[in-house]
Amino acid sequence: MTWLITGGAGYIGAHVVRALRAAGEQALVYDDLSTGVADRLPSDVELVVGSTLDGALLERTLAGRSVTGVVHLAAKKQVGESVERPLHYYRENVEGLRVLLDAVTAAGVRAFVFSSSAAVYGMPDDASLTGGLVTEDTPCAPMSPYGETKLAGEWLVRATGRATGLATASLRYFNVAGAASPELADTGVFNIVPMVFERLTAGDAPRIFGADYPTPDGTCVRDYIHVADLAEAHVATAQRLAGAAPGTDLTLNIGRGVGVSVREMIDTIARETGLDIAPLIHARRPGDPPRVVASAARITAELGWSARHDIPEMITSAWSAWPHPQ
Repeated sequence: MTWLITGGAGYIGAHVVRALRAAGEQALVYDDLSTGVADRLPSDVELVVGSTLDGALLERTLAGRSVTGVVHLAAKKQVGESVERPLHYYRENVEGLRVLLDAVTAAGVRAFVFSSSAAVYGMPDDASLTGGLVTEDTPCAPMSPYGETKLAGEWLVRATGRATGLATASLRYFNVAGAASPELADTGVFNIVPMVFERLTAGDAPRIFGADYPTPDGTCVRDYIHVADLAEAHVATAQRLAGAAPGTDLTLNIGRGVGVSVREMIDTIARETGLDIAPLIHARRPGDPPRVVASAARITAELGWSARHDIPEMITSAWSAWPHPQ
């Protein structure tokens, strides 16, 4: 199959492109390069530069090539920015998705993989969890416009599949880290690993927001997934949809099912990098739930996929691509 990967020049997207090609699939990338980097892509992968809001360009792109499936990763994804610019986020993430689905269904594309997020869950109530884990049946109550756009995107994808026979999957990512190779590294400083790297390499103390949560060490507990594992989950999903019945719909968590506290993460980063500076404790940030850890049971049962990489591998692979202090 030939897969169109929107946002394929981004941090996650470039990993998905390489994983699909390694699995014998063909790839075509569509990216506006607002945060993507063209040099992340292999030289023989075609890149179409454009916005998902440009329906005419999407139609021309799909009409001129034999695209049979789409992996949609292009989106705005900063929670804080979404609070400040909700209209921008709804336009880019929801209207952009609607325009893309219009073009996809008109072109007769058969499969659609949607990049969703654990942000759809918001702050899960303990009573809604299964063995302390967030399952795909945990009620969704997003706490930011970003999370709202991802949940609305799932609804839109699912409704389109029911109406047209498009086989669909919504993948709810937890916290992504690491790099499969240095040239594919996360160049943004928005996630915990690069944020701590930036502080440590500048000689500054990393920051912990809240050390009085009801968790073993008082700091928030999260589920971290290596980006290479995440990319393999996309391949498994894409290959499942390629042979699925029309209208097939999957909703799957992508995580390890292992909780790691912020303090544990910072301690491991210090150990793996050799840069050990005691963290500074700040007040809690509004809306941070104490613990959000995925159940990965459904994706294992559905696709036979499970994560292979641990926290030290995430950190060392990201550190290998980071500008090291002299």
